[in-house]
Amino acid sequence: MIEVKNLYKSFDGREILHDISTRFERGKCSLTIGSSGSGKTVLLKSTVGLHKPDSGEVWFDGTLFNQAGETRKKELHSEIGMLFQGSALFDFATALENVMFPMDFFTDMTREEKMDRANFCLQRVNLTNVNDKYPSELSGGMQKRVGIARAIALNPKYLFCDEPNSGLDPLTSIHIDRLIQEITQEYDITTIINTHDMNSVLEIGDKIIFICQGHKKWEGSKEDIFDSGVPELNDFVFASKMARTLISERNR
Repeated sequence: MIEVKNLYKSFDGREILHDISTRFERGKCSLTIGSSGSGKTVLLKSTVGLHKPDSGEVWFDGTLFNQAGETRKKELHSEIGMLFQGSALFDFATALENVMFPMDFFTDMTREEKMDRANFCLQRVNLTNVNDKYPSELSGGMQKRVGIARAIALNPKYLFCDEPNSGLDPLTSIHIDRLIQEITQEYDITTIINTHDMNSVLEIGDKIIFICQGHKKWEGSKEDIFDSGVPELNDFVFASKMARTLISERNR
């Protein structure tokens, strides 16, 4: 479990996060939603340690992460998987080498052990015959799967996903959502996902956190999101549904 308590973050005197408190539970997909510039990416980066909060606490299963020593932080980083927006694969490396990268950095495994683990992870995300292919030779959906394989290479306790469906068609997005959900439940991972996609919210969202202008305006279940009573959230949900309807009608 990850717990965030009273988190504040500013850049150049402008407050981005204001008194954010929430918790993310193991074995569940927690989705943070909000419009562009709402602060959800800063929240994710502050939680994972890429930004240092101005004040507040981030707890990883009993460890106060943002005040831990460097040795403990490195241990925690080895337990974190990251799926970046756009996959962020290394163009100069093959799919297999991309998956092996965190093992090179965080483990003392032999090359054979790393290759075995990377092969297992690629198979787990339903990728075969891509080991020697470079990112430019893969479709967007396949690149995302390689990114997921790399994120789980160290058998993480925590998985952070930033807009995992960005740039993907609706059908591929559904496959990626379900794969993340399967892995979360199978390995009992604490999974945090930033998304604009209401399909993802309704498909795999065990818990939803809505961020608006740096404030946590609402949190709850996907079943309750349409009755939140929060005007900003209602606007966000309606706009997302309307956009999907317009796209669907245009494609008929």
